[in-house]
Amino acid sequence: MAVSVTTTAPSVHLAKTLVAFTLTAIMSSGQLYLVIPLLHDMAGEWGTSAAGLSWMVTAFGVGYAAGFLIFGPLSDRYGRRRLVSIGLPLAALATALVALSPSMEVALGLRVLQGVAVAIFPPAALSYVAERLDSRRRMVAITTITSGFLAAAVLAQVAAQSLVGTLGWRGLFLASAVLFAATFVANRAIMRQDPPVLAGGSLATVYRAYPALLRRPELALRYVGTVVILGSFVAVYAGLQLGGADNLLALRASGLPSMIVIPLVMPWLARIPATRRALLAFTLGAASLALVGLTSPGSLGLGLLLAVYVATIALVAPSINEAIAGLAGQARGAAVALFTFSLFLGASLGPQVAAAFPDFSTLMYGLAGALLLGAIAIHTATRFERPAP
Repeated sequence: MAVSVTTTAPSVHLAKTLVAFTLTAIMSSGQLYLVIPLLHDMAGEWGTSAAGLSWMVTAFGVGYAAGFLIFGPLSDRYGRRRLVSIGLPLAALATALVALSPSMEVALGLRVLQGVAVAIFPPAALSYVAERLDSRRRMVAITTITSGFLAAAVLAQVAAQSLVGTLGWRGLFLASAVLFAATFVANRAIMRQDPPVLAGGSLATVYRAYPALLRRPELALRYVGTVVILGSFVAVYAGLQLGGADNLLALRASGLPSMIVIPLVMPWLARIPATRRALLAFTLGAASLALVGLTSPGSLGLGLLLAVYVATIALVAPSINEAIAGLAGQARGAAVALFTFSLFLGASLGPQVAAAFPDFSTLMYGLAGALLLGAIAIHTATRFERPAP
């Protein structure tokens, strides 16, 4: 298997890297949610139902999750910058092709390809900052980028809802393609050259890291906990949608300040060990959701409790990612790929979880319990920790 020489590069410009990576993270995950406000326009053009077109969301999600597993190990072998430099132009091309789709069937296939292409970026970017930055700046970077992935759920839908009347759904996909091209230029400019790679063995050998990583309980249990993160996050907002909550746009936006604040305070929070941060975040998140179910607050109280909950999500995801990257050794790209796969596997399950509960309060209790189970998985993982091979 190829082994890349990973060294800390103090010359990495933190601010430029954060701006480029975070904007690209928003663009990447935003493609999952962008289509939701466009379903009625697309359905009207193709003479089908909006419910039937919900597969446009699933199609991208399937490609996105699969792409993590395909390209994470390849970034270990060929380098983070090389993979990003290939992935973003492909994402721009696939996104433009979706805009030109002549039918729903063609669009569904292109959405799968779009998801695969877009998925090249997240594991490569997270691995890049994990190995190029010192511990204090690394935690700030991972938290900021992860917050970008989370914020995309709100920002993409708000942007699509606001601009579809002007640009149309095809125009929005073309605009996204242009933005992907712009992020390619920005990322290639700020990313440092990849270290030398010693190539050896067949291409298939790069995927042997997956079973080896999953056989390690200290990692496998963290992946189980990771599924709960976006699984609960998407289920909360899907539950609000299904329950017909008032002021839905404001409730969605209530979590955005938390996504901004958490990266800003991370230099201080980084003093707490990653696993302890994750356990505290899981516990506080469970308490905030249980309180929503117990009190059934009005819009203001619900918005405040959701802001607390979103802050815990913004904290727990990078904390688990930091621990996984630290335990993975030379298989960091594969390990981070499994992390992002688990993260968005949970996101794809979120709507089904929300629909399975009879009412919003019961859903909140169920999700609070799931977060506590996530905490148990993380705590149990610590008992198996050993040095990375």
